[in-house]
Amino acid sequence: MGMAVENVSSVTEFILMGLTDQPELQLPLFFLLLINFVVTVVGNLILINLIFLNSHLHIPMYFFLFNLSFIDLCYSFVFTPKMLMSFNLERNIISFAGCMAQLFFFCFFVNSECYVLTAMAYDRCMAICKPLLYTITMTPQVCSLLMSASYVMGFTSAMAYTGCMIRLTFCDSNVINHYMCEGFPLLQLSCSSTYANELLASIIVDIVVIVSSLIICISYALILFSILHMSSAKGWSKAFSTCGSHLITVGLFYGSGLLTYVKPSSAGSLGQEKFFSVLYTHVVPMLNPLIYSLRNKDVKLALKNTLKRITNRAEPVVLP
Repeated sequence: MGMAVENVSSVTEFILMGLTDQPELQLPLFFLLLINFVVTVVGNLILINLIFLNSHLHIPMYFFLFNLSFIDLCYSFVFTPKMLMSFNLERNIISFAGCMAQLFFFCFFVNSECYVLTAMAYDRCMAICKPLLYTITMTPQVCSLLMSASYVMGFTSAMAYTGCMIRLTFCDSNVINHYMCEGFPLLQLSCSSTYANELLASIIVDIVVIVSSLIICISYALILFSILHMSSAKGWSKAFSTCGSHLITVGLFYGSGLLTYVKPSSAGSLGQEKFFSVLYTHVVPMLNPLIYSLRNKDVKLALKNTLKRITNRAEPVVLP
């Protein structure tokens, strides 16, 4: 397989242009990215551990949140370490295989996150609209099946898209005007027909956007309908608090994604695309644990209990 790729493509490595070519911005950007990376990794690791260690968080909502944090954690390792290293290098070189691997994992985690957010909307809908049937409907088996389906669909679309990209011939320029191996900047470098790739990309995006948007919109329409028919103010506030975090996450993730790809094709649009893509590749994974922990009583309680356990263990034993 490796030989076939080398025979077809004369390009064996790519040069990533990075976020900016302005030297005075390099150092501030390096420190911003480093802080972002540390906060993302630590925040998501804390949330993963809290959900794992606290039995009162072993319910569907937190099972999905566990997976969301896991995806965000893995996702941050796809391109951030490479970006941080690039600030200290004269030329940011990535091998052909490395570039395709980055493209694959990027597609896999983005698609999987879309489906996980969709499953979370369905879960919230069942919890608010059918509270009495909730435990029967959202069984551990159903939750595992929803997550497995999310990963399988993410994997399938990433395999198809990356496989299609490997078939292309890259022969002239090898400079990618981006900070990562992303589909559209790569297609611009190909000297063979990219029609099949563009068609496949639009099919994948359409399926993801249509399926997830439909389910999320229907779920929230039903939730809103249920809330409007609630008589107690307590029910209202509980419904809003349980959905608020998810709505903010969905808004940030889909909003930044749409701003990146649904754009006017002008000279300055690539700079804008880079800026908006930073939002969903770096900002959203960092904010997710903060959104869910700051707005959530259960997570705050779990953090308090875990810290109490750690401090109790750390206290020295005084012998009589």
